[in-house]
Amino acid sequence: MTDPPLQSWSRFIAIDIHKHYLMIGGIDAHKRVVLQPRRVELSRWPQWAKANLLPSDAVVIEATTNAWAIYDLLVTLVGRAVVAHPAKVKLIADARVKTDKVDVLTLAHLLRADMLPEVWVPPPHVRDLRALLSHRRRLVSLQTTAKNRLQSVLHRLNLRPPEGEVFAQKQRAWWEALDLSPTERLCVDQDIATLDHIGPQIAAIDAELRRLSVSEHWAEQVPYLVQLPAIALLSAMTILSAIGDITRFGAAKKLVGYAGLGAGVHDSGKTHRDKGITKQGRRDLRYVLIEAARVAVQTHPYWKREFARLAKRIGEHKAVVALARKLLIVIWHVLMAKSADRRADAEQVAFKLMVWSWKLTDKQRGGLSSRQFIRAHLLGLGLGEDLTHITRGGTKRPLATIEEVLALRPELRDPPNTV
Repeated sequence: MTDPPLQSWSRFIAIDIHKHYLMIGGIDAHKRVVLQPRRVELSRWPQWAKANLLPSDAVVIEATTNAWAIYDLLVTLVGRAVVAHPAKVKLIADARVKTDKVDVLTLAHLLRADMLPEVWVPPPHVRDLRALLSHRRRLVSLQTTAKNRLQSVLHRLNLRPPEGEVFAQKQRAWWEALDLSPTERLCVDQDIATLDHIGPQIAAIDAELRRLSVSEHWAEQVPYLVQLPAIALLSAMTILSAIGDITRFGAAKKLVGYAGLGAGVHDSGKTHRDKGITKQGRRDLRYVLIEAARVAVQTHPYWKREFARLAKRIGEHKAVVALARKLLIVIWHVLMAKSADRRADAEQVAFKLMVWSWKLTDKQRGGLSSRQFIRAHLLGLGLGEDLTHITRGGTKRPLATIEEVLALRPELRDPPNTV
């Protein structure tokens, strides 16, 4: 369902969001100011909105940290709610005179003229996943900082730790026995305490990510990403949180641009020069793809050959970035077509599914055993029809038979396409 023509709205209202208040103003279809810019405290916003906004209004806000709560109320009250890209609005509407009142009326005029660069409004389940992953990244950053400080103590004092993971719980006695100055002891103890505090928090987030991976919003899409080389569950959830609804990208190149992995170009007059990637897009998506590409070139024959071919021509770093872009294109195709990757190695995919299944509860596996869970997803991907077991470290682990799983999940009888 498309929005009515802009001319059909009675008022064009803009909201400039600040930390503690909103600046609100609006014009009509004839550019007359019908709502003089006014300041509304955030605490009064719900009451003001319900008393003053109409179903015939079109309203714009800029994307900010607290924009979604404002937006969620707007869509229940007005005919059209638009979230604008703040950086692009600034390029369009840069003014010599800049005040809150001027800004809000400028936004209203841009809305009336249909010149606003809109952003996609993620639904609540996408926002929740993004927030969870962002919180995890902050905790991991704190954990890494504490580990780096502890490593610097070892290097500075020429200390050799015992064999094994130096930050493991079993090494705590060794850290406590170190002969350190009172200041060094205080810093080391606090960094150790930071690790002991953050570790369980990250583990709790990972458990929640596993739960979400089999929830109704994400369960269908996760296997299509896990089948790809170097993409494990955390990477898959990060990619899905960034993409949201894959159908909003009409072509793979649009998704590439969204990730900031598209190549920049300088083309003016007689000068044509290729530049590096734009880096204008979701940094988390770009980062996870580049890291996945680095691993893929070490573990998967096809990506290893592609890397060798490209590295000779453009260098190793650019080759990795080029393969990250290619991997994102593959992701677009498999998610759009809901199909298996034609280069997927069935046993490799089965192993990744096994690792995923081991970390799920029986309830999260939908009552399936681990070997049934693996077979069910292989059937969903159309992979591994002849695969009877997984071999790792000399150990053979049998899979459930196709007949056994089809008896439990008859909807899996029709295999998907392969792209």
